[in-house]
Amino acid sequence: MLRISNHFVSTAVASLLVLEGLVLIGSAYLGVSLRFLDAITPLSPSADGIFTSAFAFALVMIFSMSALGMYQISFREGIRATLLRLMPSCVLSFVLITFVFYVLPDLYLGRGIVGFMFLVAAPAILLTRTIFFKSTRTKFLQSRILFLGAGALAQECSVLVKDPRMDRKYHIVGYVPVANDECCVPPGEVLAMKGTMMDMVTEHGISEIVVTVQNRRGGALPISELLTCKLNGIKVTDSAAFFEREACQIRVDSLQPSWLVFGTGFDQGFFRSACKKVFDLLVSISVLIIALPILLVTALLIYLEDRGPIFYRQERVGKDGRHFMVLKFRSMSTDAERSGTPQWASANDPRTTRVGRIIRLLRIDEFPQILNVLKGDMSFVGPRPERPYFVKQLSEEIPYYNVRHSVKPGITGMAQVRYQYGASVADAVQKLQYDLYYVKNNSLFLDLLILIDTLQVMILGKGSR
Repeated sequence: MLRISNHFVSTAVASLLVLEGLVLIGSAYLGVSLRFLDAITPLSPSADGIFTSAFAFALVMIFSMSALGMYQISFREGIRATLLRLMPSCVLSFVLITFVFYVLPDLYLGRGIVGFMFLVAAPAILLTRTIFFKSTRTKFLQSRILFLGAGALAQECSVLVKDPRMDRKYHIVGYVPVANDECCVPPGEVLAMKGTMMDMVTEHGISEIVVTVQNRRGGALPISELLTCKLNGIKVTDSAAFFEREACQIRVDSLQPSWLVFGTGFDQGFFRSACKKVFDLLVSISVLIIALPILLVTALLIYLEDRGPIFYRQERVGKDGRHFMVLKFRSMSTDAERSGTPQWASANDPRTTRVGRIIRLLRIDEFPQILNVLKGDMSFVGPRPERPYFVKQLSEEIPYYNVRHSVKPGITGMAQVRYQYGASVADAVQKLQYDLYYVKNNSLFLDLLILIDTLQVMILGKGSR
């Protein structure tokens, strides 16, 4: 894993992105050569000009593929499925590159050249991905890890490692039980301690030890032996840090308060706040201008369906527990909560109007919250603001729930793009774990990644109700 601005990025995904960037730049040059078989000079007086256009083409293609989810860590589909995502990515890229050429005419290459570039790039990306994914599945590239502990926490970590949607970059050598630790893993994978921990590491070729011991009192944790392993170059990782790194979650069920207090992250300084404010204003105004025709049509359709109010105002809890009124397009009937008791939204909710189902699917109902961002109640990216009724309920049932209120809530956020629509306390726990990761590691880089993932959610209609 690479760590960029506090956010963990898969080495495989980063390598694939760089590799495909080079392939796309090469595809641009090859496309130009096919269009002008004799030389490149008829296109531009210098090769530097062509490189700038090729680089812009590569950036647009990578952005479009990201928006279609082709750089998700779990993306391991076959050639046919890859092709089904690559084709819409090329269409989106063509629209965007046309816009770039219109705004920056010095980069203009011509429609024939651009056509050849796409003609070369599509099969080149397919071939690159086929070779890359086959090579990353080899055991030679897998890290050998050992779990210290064989209880419920070790079992949760192993489920994460063995998830077929995740990178298969780890080989679990086994589990070393500790005193008073209930065994929750397959007995055949439990290793008996022979000699010291360092002896076991040497015998099995271990490269990382993951500590999954929940009760660390009474000398259950061999600190001195773990220190010896670390001094000999073996990575020693706490289970909380392991989940943070691999799942972009901070697990509340195994979290130690001292880890939050003394750990890194939670940067809410002046510079970060200033950058966040500028980012919110630029993104909000840009989105508002671009989406204005869609918003006007949406408002008209909502009014025509039942002649009811276009907007819906609802009390939510913001930063530091302050209450504010959030603004959304109305997607439910006007008597959706006639009982007077707040309700979770459910799949195929009968209270949703016909227009409401469409705008919720495409997340258009959230767009009026841009006004909340401009007002300062919200950020564009952050934890989803909840209603006071649910905040009171969840704060009593879920530890550390109020930590999410240390930053401004957002229109979109990590939990929204990584997890389906929440409709229960169990869902709230899962989403909180993503929110805690965001609060701890928030940065401009992470905000940009979440915006790209948000495009994917809107295009593919994931997680809506």
